Amino acid sequence: MALVGVFAGLIVAVTILCKSHADRNVYPSAGVLFVHVLEREYFKGEFPPYPKAGDSSNDPITFNTNLKGYPDRPGWLRYIQRTSHSDGVLYGSPTAEHVGKPTIIEITAYNKRTFETARHNLVINIMSTEEFPLPYQAEFFIKNMNIEEMLASEVLGDFLGAVKNVWQPERLNAINITSALDRGGRVPLPINDLKEGVYVMVGADVQFSSCLREVESPQNQLRCSQEMEPVISCDKKFRAQFHIDWCKISLVDITKVVPVHSNRPDRGTGVLPDIGEYNPPSESLKSRDYFADFLITLAVPSAVALVLFIILGYSMCCRREGVIQLVHHSSIQKSTKELRSMSKNREISWPLSTLPVFHPVSGEVVPPIHPDNYETTSMPLMQTQTNLQSQIQIPQQQSSGDNYCMSTFRRLEVNGIPEERKVAEALNL
Repeated sequence: MALVGVFAGLIVAVTILCKSHADRNVYPSAGVLFVHVLEREYFKGEFPPYPKAGDSSNDPITFNTNLKGYPDRPGWLRYIQRTSHSDGVLYGSPTAEHVGKPTIIEITAYNKRTFETARHNLVINIMSTEEFPLPYQAEFFIKNMNIEEMLASEVLGDFLGAVKNVWQPERLNAINITSALDRGGRVPLPINDLKEGVYVMVGADVQFSSCLREVESPQNQLRCSQEMEPVISCDKKFRAQFHIDWCKISLVDITKVVPVHSNRPDRGTGVLPDIGEYNPPSESLKSRDYFADFLITLAVPSAVALVLFIILGYSMCCRREGVIQLVHHSSIQKSTKELRSMSKNREISWPLSTLPVFHPVSGEVVPPIHPDNYETTSMPLMQTQTNLQSQIQIPQQQSSGDNYCMSTFRRLEVNGIPEERKVAEALNL
């Protein structure tokens, strides 16, 4: 029983996830704008009720549309849905090439709250019309509309009514609607309620009215080139609801358009010609001798290197110039070693700051005050002479006569040399 209950639960789950609507048929006309709204209310019955009463409309539902058996929609059909809480819209303009060919669109609804799906097929049966194509076509750019706002039936009806009031045709149809973003437009900033802009193409059976022709006047063309608003007499009939950029209006008379036919090559059947069966190489391959390759890659460079080594050795050891260079090199090495050994035992001359200092008043020689173990390499330039211990007397000449007076000097030895020699050298300077 437990196994049966689990199996039954799996069947129910699969049924909920895969439940789909029956096919829905629509019959648009070639050359006329087709608009189909994917209403969220239409799919809500396929999903479990919302846990809070009165909040069932808040289920986030998104739609995915594709041609049956293909990952995307047909080229003439587009889809838009701004948010998961708004309805989706399929729109486009089928051409005469699609007449008589049913187009099956798979529509999959995703409930983002329960992660369940519902699916049904939309069968588009394109019908031919005697009015297609209408000979005179005008394309307007409406600045204060987004594509989903313009696709609403009441808004599109108001616009066609304003155009009919200005144009006065017997037959008037909306041919196509395109967002400005699909034509390379930029996404507007979210300030001042800016819109993306919409291109709306309409067709009629009569020539363009004088009001629509005003944009072609030289004065208005000059104003458009200077990025100024052209002066159009019938603009006030649109201004109440639609802000039209008259500089971007396009008037086309297809009866005067010269058709351009390109010679396309025959596509063929798409099947490669039969060139017979594939014959793989035989299993018994012939053996190959690699000894010649070995000689070329290893033996030849080694032989060349050996010859060069012999030539270099002969020129350095057997030639007179080479022997002289070797002798010079050996003598340089010996001299370098001898100088290094001598530098280790040489006597380091004392800096001037270590020599006796004469007193500025008495003129007496005052020895530097350093202990016997003071490191001479870190001696300061000058020091204050205050300690006069361990002094010896040295003669000093007086200003008058040949009499001498004795002065004192400190006896030191540096590297076994008495300090008196240093004093004598200082007196002789």
